[in-house]
Amino acid sequence: MTAASRTPKGMLTRDELQGLVADGAVETVLVCFPDMYGRLVGKRLTGRFFVEHTASHGMHACDYLLACDMEMDPVPGYAFASWESGYGDALCVPDWRTLRRAAWLDKTAIVLCDLRRGGPLWPPSGSKASQPEPRVVEIAPRRILARQVERAREMGFRALAGSEIEFYLFAETYESAKRKNYHDLSTHGSYIEDYHIFQGTKADPVVGVIVRALEESGVPTEGSKGEWGPGQQEINLDYGDVLEHADRNVLYKHAAKEIAFRAGRAVTFMAKWDERFAGSSMHQHLSLWDLELGTNRFAGSMPLGPSGEISCSETFRHFLGGWMAHAAELTALAAPTVNSYKRFQSSSFAPTVLAWSHDNRTAGFRVVGQGPSLRIECRIPGADANPHLAYAAALAAGLDGIENRIEPPPIYQGDVYSARWQGNTPRVPGTLRDAIRLFEASAFGRRAFGDEVVDHYLNFLNTEQRKFDEIVTCWERARFFERG
Repeated sequence: MTAASRTPKGMLTRDELQGLVADGAVETVLVCFPDMYGRLVGKRLTGRFFVEHTASHGMHACDYLLACDMEMDPVPGYAFASWESGYGDALCVPDWRTLRRAAWLDKTAIVLCDLRRGGPLWPPSGSKASQPEPRVVEIAPRRILARQVERAREMGFRALAGSEIEFYLFAETYESAKRKNYHDLSTHGSYIEDYHIFQGTKADPVVGVIVRALEESGVPTEGSKGEWGPGQQEINLDYGDVLEHADRNVLYKHAAKEIAFRAGRAVTFMAKWDERFAGSSMHQHLSLWDLELGTNRFAGSMPLGPSGEISCSETFRHFLGGWMAHAAELTALAAPTVNSYKRFQSSSFAPTVLAWSHDNRTAGFRVVGQGPSLRIECRIPGADANPHLAYAAALAAGLDGIENRIEPPPIYQGDVYSARWQGNTPRVPGTLRDAIRLFEASAFGRRAFGDEVVDHYLNFLNTEQRKFDEIVTCWERARFFERG
């Protein structure tokens, strides 16, 4: 447990930040929160202003940031924020557990916030009388995950998570890629570089800088490796408490883009940036630990039985059973865009069937590790997933499995892709439209997250589908312009 409990290098306390600002070692504080896509949004504040004002009173941000799309279009249909409500302010309250250096930037710190609405947004000094306390914003991604963490703790569990997020590195800038309309882009490598040390050396001026900057910014990593595509790399973050780990994931993706930009390069976390090449995943690892004893509640006396079966605890079986039982109806929270579903192809290392196996990369759920390291790896989320929503969905489903003693299906051995599955075998939804339909019909989703959250994200997901449906694609022009 020590690796998940120690304080990583680069983390700061409020008092430490105040001293660094006074000494001129920190001049800027990024005050942020993840939006529905998992992007960091917020403000760049001077260190002095943050220490003197924001640290005590929080910061204003327009509530439309949780009610708009990728283009920052204020989207209709949200109860949370609208033109009718005037798109007012939300209060961003620093979560001091997340305060850290942003070592990839000069003299900069960063802190993530929780959101509140209602009541005094900025009370005058010494005046708090008779005004209602601001309400927690339940539809904020960090809050959605935090509620599931609280539920796990009430059941006596501490959820630990790890992740493997892949991306493509390009011998392009973001500006040159845009000038090319994102076609015919040059990747940093020219061949599949899976585990290739030499290609990793060639990518080190960008990828190595990302890894080292994360290490200095309170985001401990295991390291990096080449992946199954030209220019494709993977950075693995060290495991930790699930909320902290999701925070680290969004910081990693944000830092990677900024570091690539400053190096005159571009990276993408699209699930499938080109149909010819491997998709980029966010394999999520989860295990439950006893809050009092500090032991892995998944592990049994014999993690791998003599016939290949997993022989471990009821906690493991039922968590896996619940996760698998609800996986299809919650896929939209782990695969949130039209592009997300382009990954799910046979023989692609991305799942197509909701089967489980031991150390088998053809299965959607892969059981790995032994004893204290025994854990479940879900291979459904892509690199484009919002980590807070993906982990919230996983944790909610697994905890429901424990509460209702849901058993997983029999373990599968062999190539899941080539198996002859019966028609009623659960599969990964093939399109965003299919995933939306399942999420909309999910009674469990409403029990786990509440109507407010489900309705909010259904509007978000339907907007993504609608915006795609309205666009004429390059594929359509090439296919039908002359010959149609």
